[in-house]
Amino acid sequence: MTSVNAAGLASWQDAARTPGERVESLLAELTLEEKVAQLGSVWIQTGETGNVAPLQDRFAVDGGLEERLRYGLGHLTRVYGTAPVSPAEGAARLRSLQEQVRAANRHGIPAIAHEECLTGFATYGATAYPTPLAWAATFDPGLIERMAAAIGDDLRAAGVHQGLSPVLDVVRDYRWGRVEETLGEDPYLAGQLGAAYVRGLESAGVIATLKHFAGYAASRLGRNQAPVSIGPRELADVILPPFETALREGGARSVMNAYIDLDGLPVGANPQLLRRLLRDEWGFDGTVVADYWSIPFLASMHGVAEDLAAAGELALRAGIDVELPETHGYGAHLVAHVRAGRVDEALVDESVRRVLRQKIDLGLLDATPGTPGADGKGETQAQPPALDGKGETEARPFALDGKDVAEARPLVPGAADDLDLDSPRNRELAATVAERSIVLLSNTAALLPLGPDTTARIAVLGPCADDPRTLLGCYAFPNHVLDRYPGHGTGLPIPSVRERLAAEFPRAELPYALGADVAGDDASGIAAAAELAAGADLALLFVGDRAGLFGGGTSGEGCDAEDLRLPGLQPDLVEAVLATGTPTVLVVVSGRPYALGAYKDRVAAALQAFFPGVEGGAALAGVLSGRVNPSGRLPVQIPASPAINPSTYLQPPLGRKAEGITVLDPTPAYAFGHGLSYAPIEYVSLTTDRPECPVDGEIEARVTVRNAGDRPAEEVVQLYASDPVAQVARPAVQLIGFARVALEPGQARTVAFGVPADAFSYTGAELRRIVEPGAITLSAGPSADDPPLRAAIRVTGELRELRGARRLTTPSRLLES
Repeated sequence: MTSVNAAGLASWQDAARTPGERVESLLAELTLEEKVAQLGSVWIQTGETGNVAPLQDRFAVDGGLEERLRYGLGHLTRVYGTAPVSPAEGAARLRSLQEQVRAANRHGIPAIAHEECLTGFATYGATAYPTPLAWAATFDPGLIERMAAAIGDDLRAAGVHQGLSPVLDVVRDYRWGRVEETLGEDPYLAGQLGAAYVRGLESAGVIATLKHFAGYAASRLGRNQAPVSIGPRELADVILPPFETALREGGARSVMNAYIDLDGLPVGANPQLLRRLLRDEWGFDGTVVADYWSIPFLASMHGVAEDLAAAGELALRAGIDVELPETHGYGAHLVAHVRAGRVDEALVDESVRRVLRQKIDLGLLDATPGTPGADGKGETQAQPPALDGKGETEARPFALDGKDVAEARPLVPGAADDLDLDSPRNRELAATVAERSIVLLSNTAALLPLGPDTTARIAVLGPCADDPRTLLGCYAFPNHVLDRYPGHGTGLPIPSVRERLAAEFPRAELPYALGADVAGDDASGIAAAAELAAGADLALLFVGDRAGLFGGGTSGEGCDAEDLRLPGLQPDLVEAVLATGTPTVLVVVSGRPYALGAYKDRVAAALQAFFPGVEGGAALAGVLSGRVNPSGRLPVQIPASPAINPSTYLQPPLGRKAEGITVLDPTPAYAFGHGLSYAPIEYVSLTTDRPECPVDGEIEARVTVRNAGDRPAEEVVQLYASDPVAQVARPAVQLIGFARVALEPGQARTVAFGVPADAFSYTGAELRRIVEPGAITLSAGPSADDPPLRAAIRVTGELRELRGARRLTTPSRLLES
């Protein structure tokens, strides 16, 4: 029997009560079937066939919606995101589904609606922002937080409650197809940018979901979903810190498990990760959601469960709260296991509490039209749906003594029908992120900037010059879904680089030739491109990737690479253009770094853009003209060789160039953190406030830089640490702090970093995280490659073991000039 207050609200609807009280009140009323239903999901798939998740065609469920909603529902999967629907169509569909969910269960509990938001709201007509690898290239957490807040605003305005981002996998092999989705190869940078994105999304009231926990990007040979064989120290010191930072300092409320097995144990069946570490050690109290189909995969791919029922049991025991995107292993299977005594109902209750708490936090359990209330006798009464005569479900307000219960908030805001998902605000943010992410790799001939008034004859060449989709990542809707709907185009304006060059250089001649496509073996256009270059004053050569899914692109999920040569015949195109002798600017627009060592000393200049989004064409044109002063920095190395692939700068001495030991040289063409400006920047000094730092203390490091040029610039000041003698082999240098500094011509500014001793911690010989007394070298510079400034300090005191929370961020502040 449900208790009600004077307004006729059930106790779990009463916002005056604490969330914990409301959860326990509702939990006590739910049957086992109703509890388990809160741990499941439904994906109503429409439109053209084709996978946007691995093996979707094998596990998709058709029809039977009434039975699937019979006891309630935890999540609605991607109502907006898998077919080209307008905001009005998507909102109407979501409203209808939510009302069906509420009407089908006796307590009228709605579902959490989730969507992808890796490069913005992944739906038709929504702004496609730069990829996360481009976010990382900005080294600008504040900007990424503002971008995420805008994404969150759009999601919430559309009635979406949870976003499946950010990706916090640390890159370990550039051949992996999903490098574009990551925040690079450094755990500190990934953690800072990831926490910023989480803060932005959560500030809009949208649940951020960290993925893929943990180790997904460390798969063997860079193959998607391949086994991972890394040691506990690499896991602790490289893979896990970004997740810890985004949870502790970002406030993420959800985590998604990784598909992989880690040293033979699938993460989806690993209670050491999902319970002991995540909950017991880190204190996480949000939800763990399954990556799509990862529970069925325990049986079909990993072979650790004999069937779907056993897979569900394993996953719940391990700590997965919600099965996405459909209910296969939970549902009736889980109910049967509890009834048979194989699964303790207390485990179900734990997960249901977390789901209900999030629904309360989202306002989904507050009184709204159609919410069941009391019949005046203290009994809960479900209100059946009413039809408006057109076959549409319509909410019916619950009445007590002839009075309607006040509405708290609609499940899908009415404004969603007219929502502008590609607003001027979004475009401005997308442009700023794109501009700050472009990396000037080299400017050997001092050819750049070209100046907007140039009258040169400029050959515009390559497959990424005139194809707007080459500016977007694999989770941007035009590449993610619209390849199956050719009649819908890109769904929003995406000017190509070629179009933006014409606007940027109105007085120049800009003849164009494709040369060769991103992929394929058609060489018929290479000679024409070379001929065009030979007759020009300058060649702008745009090469790189076109993102897609599961082999539908050269970058993206399931699009792993054999090596790091430019895809297809693009190497032949580059060689043919360089052979003409015309000064050439090589512009790589890609989702992963490609080996550029063969071209490094032969091009006049080189730029790297990591899928810069819908405003990427304008950003690139602006950098080439000088309207935008480049300030992006590499969040990954650019390899010299396509085959020698250490894929991270975080190498101990044995991982670096070793003359007399091996003829293989892993030195990159361009180092982590590298990036030039059109103004020369001088690193003047690095000082510390004292020579010693206690094992539980802090030391201030001050770095002074000067703009020695005649135009404004922004420098990314990078602070590194080296531990020359330690219990275990340590990276030669490791990023511990960074700051973007705006510099006027001739101006010098000083950045003060408050470096905690925790920044020097690592996992020692006994697999405990420690701060060890001894010598530390601090260094500062424009990249990880031999930073020019150094300061020696000493960590003092007894060896300290870090347990529980630790300081994860090195704060910085600008001192007065």
